[in-house]
Amino acid sequence: MTVARLLGIPASPGVAIGRVFPVDRRRARVPRFHIAPEQVDSEIARLDTAVKDSVEQLRAIRESLGEGEQGDILDAHRMMADDPTVVEGARQLVREELLNAEWAVRRTFREASEKLGNEGYLAERRADIDEVSDRIIHNLVGEQPTKTVMPAEDAIIVTYDLPTAEAAILLSGGKVKGLVTDFGSKTSHTAILARALEVPAVVGAGQASELCREGDLIALDGNTGEVLLSPTEEEIIRFEAARAEAKFREASLLSERDLPATTQDGRRVGIWANIEFPEEIPSVLAHGGEGVGLYRTEFLYLNREELPTEEEHFRAYASILQMMGDRPVVIRTLDLGGDKLPIGHRSHEPNPALGLRAIRFTLRHPQLFRTQIRAMWRASTRGRLRIMLPMIAAVGELREAKAQILAIRQELIREGVHVAERIPVGIMLETPAAALSADRLARECDFFSIGTNDLIQYSLAIDRANRDVAYLYRPLHLGVLRLIQSAVEGARSCGIEIAMCGEMAGDPAYALVLLALGIDVFSMNPADIPPVKRVVRSASLRDARELLEAAMSFTSVDEIERFVLTEMRRRFPQLVAEPRGREDGKTVAEAVQEVDEHAIAVPGTGTDTP
Repeated sequence: MTVARLLGIPASPGVAIGRVFPVDRRRARVPRFHIAPEQVDSEIARLDTAVKDSVEQLRAIRESLGEGEQGDILDAHRMMADDPTVVEGARQLVREELLNAEWAVRRTFREASEKLGNEGYLAERRADIDEVSDRIIHNLVGEQPTKTVMPAEDAIIVTYDLPTAEAAILLSGGKVKGLVTDFGSKTSHTAILARALEVPAVVGAGQASELCREGDLIALDGNTGEVLLSPTEEEIIRFEAARAEAKFREASLLSERDLPATTQDGRRVGIWANIEFPEEIPSVLAHGGEGVGLYRTEFLYLNREELPTEEEHFRAYASILQMMGDRPVVIRTLDLGGDKLPIGHRSHEPNPALGLRAIRFTLRHPQLFRTQIRAMWRASTRGRLRIMLPMIAAVGELREAKAQILAIRQELIREGVHVAERIPVGIMLETPAAALSADRLARECDFFSIGTNDLIQYSLAIDRANRDVAYLYRPLHLGVLRLIQSAVEGARSCGIEIAMCGEMAGDPAYALVLLALGIDVFSMNPADIPPVKRVVRSASLRDARELLEAAMSFTSVDEIERFVLTEMRRRFPQLVAEPRGREDGKTVAEAVQEVDEHAIAVPGTGTDTP
């Protein structure tokens, strides 16, 4: 095997060295033909048997896993396979178009998958639909849908992609040391499982499964996305040192998890977590999270034909609030719309990112908003709930949403439901317009949270998921820093708290810049909490302000980035990684061009949408 270095998306932290255990993840073969009218009943019976077998297989796998996030995700797969509305769609194709059962299943599930769109967080859940479809088809054609051979002790799984059910079986055994996939994203269910089970993982590594053979030596770094195929003795030593250092650093950081994030000169900030599933709360607490700064509620709408009920919303919210105790929980109302729609809804917008999404979508569909807000009020006595409205760009939108929230409270009181006296209502600042008018918006809400993923995208006019322009996504652009300044000043003018829940908040390299800008709460993925807390506790506000002042004296984003990252690397060498491609002072654009020309696999964007 040729020695090769691949760059992928770091999906689960940790360093692993072991032997390749290939998993052949191929889509199910789908025969396509028409049946005779007299074969309809037998074909539907064959379909029903395959669905029943699939449900039982998923139930058996689920029961073997015990409690934990891996089991809860499989519950969702089982319910999807057993969803009568989806299965009836396949039956209807058999009856009306005389299609064979395999093709009817593929077409029904494919149509459901396509309705989730091609970009964004919900699009990544298309993999779940594909996995369930493949399982039913495998059962129809008589193939074994899951791999039953368990790996050896030092195995590192290498595959094009790993179905969630198979990932749950293989990764839960404790034998797998790491995972490398050609395809995937940081927010796929397989990546979430790897993080939950603390298995180092790199996804989106390109050609890994094609370049290696079973038993080959392989090393991966889930912190940087680096994968080495057939590493040399020197490279193994380097990875072993990185692994030992990472374990020591993790233990050291976790020993401080319960300490406050207070600078050496007394500035206290909150360190909270972004979550997508209630099952992530144990990880939040284990990493020292002081609250939930962003709970994305879109997961309730994933992979289903019918809309979630008020009771389903209530159970999810109440569960999180109870687990968090007296810690604050910020629940964001639905960020749906454009290319991110529930199954059964269609969008014909030419530019979905600038269309009917987030608060605009829910105000246009008041029943969706009403169902969610009723559930929030019902859960409001279970903990310290806050409501956050996404994509607010004008005061009128904020007023309309607040009026509905208050009206729903009165409605519940008339029904005899016990609710909190009030719930703080805040907004996400995700557009330049909102950041520049923050002083006026602050008069009418209780807190701000800056969503840097969209704020950067909109202010720099780039699609961060578009590889051709992704290198222009620059958090330290002077224009972005000034927009954050404007937002902070607006919050200060009315004495309200301002948080940041975009990916920028979870990067230790930016922690002092954000501290100096005046951010009160940093909200991030749970695993990012310990290093960011360490940076805050190791610095002073005065040092942070001097760093920011020096950085903003530069003109170009390359100069600002080079200065900030060099300074942070010097001060926190174990927490701030050397930027790939910039060791010799290259600009980001130069680095990206070099990667495109020479790397075997180009790293994907892998960004989350808060």
